[in-house]
Amino acid sequence: MQDKSKDLWLESLRRMLRIRKFEDRAEALHAEGEIPGALHTTPGQEGAVVGACLALRVDDYMVGTHRSHGHPIAKGANLKGLMAELFAKKTGVCQGKGGSMHLSDFSVGSLGETSIVGSGLPVATGAALGSKLAGKDNVALCFFGDGASNEGTFHESLNLAAVWKLPVIFFCENNGYGATTAVAEAMAIENVADRAVAYGMPGRIVDGQDVRVVYQAVQEAVERARSGGGPTLIEAKTYRYTDHAVNMGRVLRDRGEEIDLWRKRDPIALFERVLLDEGETEDVIRALHAEVEAEVEAAIEFAKSSPYPEPEEAFDHTYIDRVPIPTDFQHA
Repeated sequence: MQDKSKDLWLESLRRMLRIRKFEDRAEALHAEGEIPGALHTTPGQEGAVVGACLALRVDDYMVGTHRSHGHPIAKGANLKGLMAELFAKKTGVCQGKGGSMHLSDFSVGSLGETSIVGSGLPVATGAALGSKLAGKDNVALCFFGDGASNEGTFHESLNLAAVWKLPVIFFCENNGYGATTAVAEAMAIENVADRAVAYGMPGRIVDGQDVRVVYQAVQEAVERARSGGGPTLIEAKTYRYTDHAVNMGRVLRDRGEEIDLWRKRDPIALFERVLLDEGETEDVIRALHAEVEAEVEAAIEFAKSSPYPEPEEAFDHTYIDRVPIPTDFQHA
């Protein structure tokens, strides 16, 4: 393993493990009723997410999707605030008001995620425009899924970014399904990246299960954007092993063989084998697993011990003046 890149690749593994273990525990806690609301996890897509985010600076912008935990984790967000948000606690990154699908952490450039499919595309485009108008060299990375590529916001955002040569990277996590609908049933073309030519920008397809390949592709797009070359559309072919949402329980049994095939190309297992082949030791990899497991458990304890927001805080950050709450309101 090359010494100059050793730290980067170990950090890649660390962040992939953070996403996987964070979501595994979140799924278990959700089943126990500790985490309220919907929960959309991303097992199998960690290589695409981490590879993309590691090509950014901390002050670069990132916009995620409703499948939202992996994006801020890959950008470097602290797990305690993210887990507390899932628990709807005041110490969460959105003070307990966002939940699983509405995470943001401005300290690492994570501008936020939302449950509205395709809504992040104009946000990232706007962030890139703001950077350019301010004379800064920050770039914006926008995650979206194959389903969002059929939304009007996709076409509007790519067109505007291309016309104005904005510093934005449009990154499609094509996991083969928009909710429960296969891509082939919703698109007449095979590749989302093929649409790039219509906007006069580069389009590139990468193996989303290979964190290094993703990193290199996004790094090139970032350098192009930062130097004034404009936007790039990158499509990562990847896969999620789970249903559209936790406990949805509708389609997994219908694609067992397909899931088994993709599990053989699990991004974490693949990368661990690469690291071992290049001279890393099993002890180092085991230590990383233990370190991340301890970090996730500490985040859970932090979330459980944190207070809920007070009722009178319900409309803070929504209205300038605090909206009165009935004094007889009690916590459920």
